Amino acid sequence: MAFDEGLADRVRMVVSRNRGISERRMFGGLAFMMNGNMFCAVLKSDLMLRLGPVASVAALKQPHTRLMDFSGKPMKSMIYVDAAGVDSDTDLQRWVEACLAFVQTLPTKT
Repeated sequence: MAFDEGLADRVRMVVSRNRGISERRMFGGLAFMMNGNMFCAVLKSDLMLRLGPVASVAALKQPHTRLMDFSGKPMKSMIYVDAAGVDSDTDLQRWVEACLAFVQTLPTKT
């Protein structure tokens, strides 16, 4: 299992009303993009979130989170949330909407 298909389907439900959403297989998982900018990804059973440098620091104080260090180098604007942290639909929606809010501040990629 490269990534949790059920979690990916749940993310799809959260973002279904947004325009400019696409998917791309990346990092051995499935990345979700808005206007060409990645905002989250499903890697195994974890959710990777792009929150920006300020929001990611605050998010790391929440349970079930850790700094993203995919390549061995921590990325200041991204975190992982483990499966327990997105178990409820409310928690998943809160995390994904926070990512969408951040990525909407970025310029569209062509």
